[in-house]
Order: sequence, then structure tokens, then C-alpha cells
Amino acid sequence: MEEIINVEEVKDNKLKIIINLLTILGTILLIAFMWYGIKLNIFTSQEALSNFLKQMGIVGPLVFIVIQIVQVVIPIIPGGISTAVGVLVFGPVYGFIYNYLGIVLGSIIVFLISKKYGMKIIKKLFKKSTIDKYIGWLDEGSRFDKLFAFAIFMPVAPDDFLCYLAGITKMSIKKFTAIIIFCKPATIIAYSLSLSFMIDIIIKFFS
Repeated sequence: MEEIINVEEVKDNKLKIIINLLTILGTILLIAFMWYGIKLNIFTSQEALSNFLKQMGIVGPLVFIVIQIVQVVIPIIPGGISTAVGVLVFGPVYGFIYNYLGIVLGSIIVFLISKKYGMKIIKKLFKKSTIDKYIGWLDEGSRFDKLFAFAIFMPVAPDDFLCYLAGITKMSIKKFTAIIIFCKPATIIAYSLSLSFMIDIIIKFFS
């Protein structure tokens, strides 16, 4: 029995190491992409941005939406960074739409995954400190739904984790989807504006 537990612990540790490495790699790739964009002036020149998007064609938005879905399901890329990249590359309107679609679809997938695999998948993907911080919400009963909706609306909590946590409650997929659809836009807009502002300052500093 002890041997079986040790094997499970080894597997969990390996998975956490892989997730941490993917997180670092994803962050590096996004930063590299943003630096590449600054060098080509696609974030500062309307003409350069237009040419860049024309070269990508319809594939660009689709790839970005998939990236956003993946970063919600497997949180290997900081969501705030990818959200800002979407706004910088596609502009405030289309950037918001692509971010919204990717994050909403990813959140629904997360909820369904959590419904199927429960706390086991949460323990594999998230740090114990994060779990301990919010696990008490499960004791709130029906009040969890209100806490969840408020957290999704306000950009102050780990939304990806809370979507997984919602999956192990009695919340229905219909109610979860409604909360995500109506509360998520505020968070996306807040992240987009704040991070875009910070990146704009960095661009001006190095230009």
C-alpha cells in the first residue's frame, strides 16, 4: 500500500514539474513574441500591424483563441499576459472578442473536466497554498455561487482555479455558463486596459 502511495506521489511531482516548465516556456514565448512585435513596430505602427495581420490571415485569430482555451484548461501561461497580447495584436475590439471567446470556451471545458475528475485533477494542477486559500468556499453551500460570480466579475482572484473548484460543487452547467458569459467581460476589459497601458509605457521607454 505504501509503495502504491509513493508511486502516486512521484507521478504527481513529475506532473507538477512539467506544468512549471511549460509555464516558464509559455511565458518566455509570449514575451519573445511581444519583443518581436515591438521590433517590427506592429504595436506602434498601424501600417506594420495591418501587414502583420494580413500575413496571418484567418489562422491568426483561430490560433489565438485556441491558445486562450489551452491556457485556461492547463494554466501554463499567465492569462493576463495572453489577454494583453490579444488586444495589442488584434486591437481593442477584436482583441476583446477573441479573448472572450477563448476564455469562455476554456472555462466551460474546465468546469466539465472538474465535474468528471473532481478534486484529483485540481490537486495535480494547482499549488496546495492556492487550494487551501479557497477550499473553504465549498463550506458556504449555496453562497458559493454568489462568491464565485463576484470573483469572476472582479479581476482579483485566480479565475482558472475557481472554475475548477466550481466543477466539484452542485452548480449546474447552465448557471456556470451564465455567470461566465455575463461576468467575465469586466475582468477581460480590466486586464486588457491595465496591461496594455503598462506595455505601452515600456514600448515608449525603449523606442
